[in-house]
Amino acid sequence: MTNKTKNIALLSGFLLALVLCYQLAISKTVALKKEYNALKQQEVLFENTPKQISLLKQKQTYYDSLLNKYQINGSSLQNNLLKTVTVFADSTNLKVVSFLEPHIIHKNNLKINTYQFVLEGNFNAIIKLIHKLEQDTKFGEITNLSFEKKKNFRTGRYYLQAFVLLKSFG
Repeated sequence: MTNKTKNIALLSGFLLALVLCYQLAISKTVALKKEYNALKQQEVLFENTPKQISLLKQKQTYYDSLLNKYQINGSSLQNNLLKTVTVFADSTNLKVVSFLEPHIIHKNNLKINTYQFVLEGNFNAIIKLIHKLEQDTKFGEITNLSFEKKKNFRTGRYYLQAFVLLKSFG
């Protein structure tokens, strides 16, 4: 054998040894290292589990207190909204002319309810009710509020009507 063929045989043997080493040892080591890193990440997540559970319990008690504070109990949101509007209307000489069924939209796994009702009465009383709905009860946000001055032709008197759209997410 000449030096050239010995070098080629030596080089091809070295490359074959590298391929065999990779197949038999190095590839398994790399796979085990990846699995080890994944298990380490899971261990870190599981170490924080008691802390996360306590945080979630604190959030639950906070949200329950908010529900109690803003008068949202087990019955439907529509019933609570109607009850709040009528109680306030009775105390301030407002009149609830109509309260329609909610318009429901499902968008991106989110349910959007839009409540429409019409109030009749004094401007200041209507504004106080709208403020109460948005700030004190947290039923949702007022998306549209339009006032219309109308005339009762029998009596010749004018009155104010407010058309309210309230949007809530649920």
